[in-house]
Amino acid sequence: MSLYGGQKAEPFFCAIVKVAVGRDRFTVTGLKKRWKPKYRDGVERVTLKKTKTDAEWKELLSEEQYYVMRKKGTERPFSGKYNYNKATGEYLCAGCSSPLFSSGDKFDSGTGWPSFTSPHSEASVSTEGDESLLMERTEVLCSECNAHLGHVFSDGPAPTGLRYCINSASLKFVENE
Repeated sequence: MSLYGGQKAEPFFCAIVKVAVGRDRFTVTGLKKRWKPKYRDGVERVTLKKTKTDAEWKELLSEEQYYVMRKKGTERPFSGKYNYNKATGEYLCAGCSSPLFSSGDKFDSGTGWPSFTSPHSEASVSTEGDESLLMERTEVLCSECNAHLGHVFSDGPAPTGLRYCINSASLKFVENE
């Protein structure tokens, strides 16, 4: 079986329970192993998804972070510490420290949550349908630890036309030196 870039599947893929095919990746849910497309540095990677028990997440995250990231909650608008952040740097997942967004892609949407035009790389985040709150939205998740980050909407500025509306509680910021 040939995958992205001519890579061959390993023999253990014979034990796949379920395979979900996405636009830029496929997920092997039975083994929690994923193929990822190229990162910004041009390297293709195969990684294991970072998993923790509920107790481990509660120990690692603050109460608000746990509510937002693991229970798919939302922080109050204009209350997040990164909504007005103008510093230059990278936004990482608060749960697993994976790079998610760059300050160069951040813009002021006026919605009360940090907003970005695109993720760090297409492999940084994953999306899935969300029909909660009696509306159809697209949920944004960390590709590494499956943490709820926020939602993506199609009303953003050029060049992507997308607005990744992300909870500050799901992020940690590393400023460039």
